[in-house]
Amino acid sequence: MLDNAREVVAECLGARPDEVSFTASGTEAVHRGLLGLLRGRRRAGDRLVHAAVEHSAVLHAAAWAGGEHVSVPVDRHGRVSPDDFVAACAGPGVAVAALQAANHEVGTCQPVAEVASRIGEVPLLVDACASAGRVPLPAGWAVAAASAHKWGGPAGVGVLAVRKGARWRNPFPGDDRVDERTAGFENVPAALAAAAALRAVVEERAEVGARQRALLDRIRHGVQVVPDVEVVGDPEDRLPHVLTFSCLYVDGEALVDRLARHGFAVASGSACTASSLEPSHVLTAMGALTHGNVRLSLTRDTDEADVERFLEVLPGVVAGIRAEAGL
Repeated sequence: MLDNAREVVAECLGARPDEVSFTASGTEAVHRGLLGLLRGRRRAGDRLVHAAVEHSAVLHAAAWAGGEHVSVPVDRHGRVSPDDFVAACAGPGVAVAALQAANHEVGTCQPVAEVASRIGEVPLLVDACASAGRVPLPAGWAVAAASAHKWGGPAGVGVLAVRKGARWRNPFPGDDRVDERTAGFENVPAALAAAAALRAVVEERAEVGARQRALLDRIRHGVQVVPDVEVVGDPEDRLPHVLTFSCLYVDGEALVDRLARHGFAVASGSACTASSLEPSHVLTAMGALTHGNVRLSLTRDTDEADVERFLEVLPGVVAGIRAEAGL
């Protein structure tokens, strides 16, 4: 059953079955993937090149590993310049590069395939947790990480894919089991559910993605009728279901609470560190507003009526919060 789940996931991601391992989360997949590449490339150096907007899982793993880290800045849409990223990878002692497939907060897609084709022997970790299943996995990765609950599978299942021939070495104590890349007994029912959900999402992503893009375009333009609202992220080259906007002079958590009273579940702060209520490092790197922001994700069943009701409710909610603040 586990082999069957592995084959399905590999087919959906464009990998080989023997390249796929199941972890306890996308975060663990990122940690194992990045640290394993760094260990495998110790002779080349200890320098890691990554985008300034990478998920906190990448940043925490990099800090834990030590060594020198080069953060490549992004533009106002949250995208790295391929030239800048490639130049950073050409520096002395660079062992590994990390570039997400698409940003988890603002949805902007990164030029992964172009970067991968230009960085030579430097292996590339691609964090695809936000994008796997929604869009095809970009070419050029040495290691890729994904998270099942992001595509509608069960929580507690991550995917670590290590390309055949990649210089990856297990960074943690080994386990006398079949899969040398992980430890412990896999959650077989959850892996099967994750594989089934991924196959379903991939089979219908053209139709669902097109519908969600149209709905997001409506939201993108609709929220801008509210004064002092900034929509962030690339308007075109982005995930089909994620949108972030910021409202000036509004507390983000207050906005989340008020919208929840109207039946809308959204997030504020950083999607990767929401519990800390710290300003989003992603928005900071983009030069965008870091307060009063809302990150929303469309579900498979979100329809035009849901979107229109959201756009009807939002102006009054924002105006009410601003009025209470004396603005």
